[in-house]
Amino acid sequence: MSIEQVLIERSGNQCELCASTEGMAVMEVAPSDGSAEQSLLVCGECAALLENPESNPNHWRCLNDSMWSPNPAVQVTAYRILKKIAGEGWPQDMLEMLYLEPEVQEWAEAGLSDENAEPTRDSNGNILVEGDSVSIIKDLVVKGAGFTAKQGTTVKNIKMAPGDPTHIQGRVNGTMIFLKTEFLKKL
Repeated sequence: MSIEQVLIERSGNQCELCASTEGMAVMEVAPSDGSAEQSLLVCGECAALLENPESNPNHWRCLNDSMWSPNPAVQVTAYRILKKIAGEGWPQDMLEMLYLEPEVQEWAEAGLSDENAEPTRDSNGNILVEGDSVSIIKDLVVKGAGFTAKQGTTVKNIKMAPGDPTHIQGRVNGTMIFLKTEFLKKL
C-alpha cells in the first residue's frame, strides 16, 4: 500500500488539518524519514498557507480540533503553525492547552529551529550548504591532529555543524575536522 493510500485511509480522505476534501496532497513533516507516520494529507488551501501561515491566520482556527489528533505528524504541524501565528492572541491559548509527548515536542521544535536558523556563510558572505566545496584562506593549525591545514586547500562535500552557523565539518588530510567559516571561501 502506498503512503498516499495509507494517509487516505487514516484520514477518511479529508485534510488532516481542516477536514476539507478539495485538492488533497501528501506532505512530509520535516525532518522526515518519508514514512506515512511522518506525513499527512492536506487540502490545497492548507498546503498553500503552510508556506506563510500569517497570510490568513483565521483559517487556522480549524487547528482547535485537529491539534488533538492522535497522529504525531498532525500534532507537530499544528504546533508549528500555532507558534508562527501566536502573535494573534488566540493561538497562544491553544498552544497552552496543547500537550505533546517529549519526542513529538522535540520533533516540532527541530522543525522550527531549522526554519529560523541563520544560514551558514563563508568569509565573503556567500551561503554554504551541505555538499559544497570550499577553499581555506589562511593556514590553520589543527589542534589535536598534529598538522596545519594549508591556505588554498580545497575541502569538498562539507557538512553543516549542528546548531552552529559559524562552523562546518570537512575532511582535510584524510581527517574529519571542524572549520570556522570565517577562514573559508566557497568555490
